[in-house]
Amino acid sequence: MSRRPTWPTPTPQESGPAAGVLAVFAHPDDEALLAGGVLARHAAAGARTAVVTATWAPGSPRAGELADSLAALGVREPPRMLGYADHRVPDSAPGRPRWCDVPLDEAVGRLVAHIREVRPETVVTHDAYGQLTGHPDHRHTHRMVMLAVTAAGLGQLHPEAGEPWRPRAVRLATHPHAAVAELGELLDSVGKSVLSVPDDHVTDIVDVRPWSDRKWAAILAHRSQAEGERALPAMLSRLPAQTRGRLLGTEYYTGITLGPGVP
Repeated sequence: MSRRPTWPTPTPQESGPAAGVLAVFAHPDDEALLAGGVLARHAAAGARTAVVTATWAPGSPRAGELADSLAALGVREPPRMLGYADHRVPDSAPGRPRWCDVPLDEAVGRLVAHIREVRPETVVTHDAYGQLTGHPDHRHTHRMVMLAVTAAGLGQLHPEAGEPWRPRAVRLATHPHAAVAELGELLDSVGKSVLSVPDDHVTDIVDVRPWSDRKWAAILAHRSQAEGERALPAMLSRLPAQTRGRLLGTEYYTGITLGPGVP
């Protein structure tokens, strides 16, 4: 697939700062691996840039890694952690339910509060397949975000969460068939699934090479993952720099336009 920068770099408007973005991902490290380039680009342009992470407790070691990752990307806002347990790691949030088991109204309500507080132009999250590996937390996050972006614009829903706000678009981080070969082989080597989408499902192909150093630093900030064996940051760290740069230098998104703001 050709490099087509179809999601333009944000620029300040005459009436205010550049349009903001809120990223909502399942785990610490998803923000760096899946959207690190776009987040660094928005932050560098002065746009309000914030990240919500559904799993792991705020006091856990991975919370510190997440803070370091956002700092590497240039994101000035602190992590927003919902603090639920990872589907596969109950100890990630002792005493809290797994993210996939949280009552729907509670999960959506908490995301609505973040959307209304940040008031982003765009919300970024997982695609419906849960990216390459189809992790249950990824798929669940996608579903909750799609409900929340609608609910956030309806004043009669979750009135305690602030004034209604409707983002103009959702962009789903994804991987097209044509661009998944090398990464797929890497994941297949450790027995992980490889899920990708038809090429025409991709609406935004973003060249993030100008922000690749920040993106890679953010990935490495997740030290517990970079020092392991089967986690993607660890596998990427063992690759030659040129190969790694090729894999991380482009980000792919499926864009969904939500229309004008709150009626």
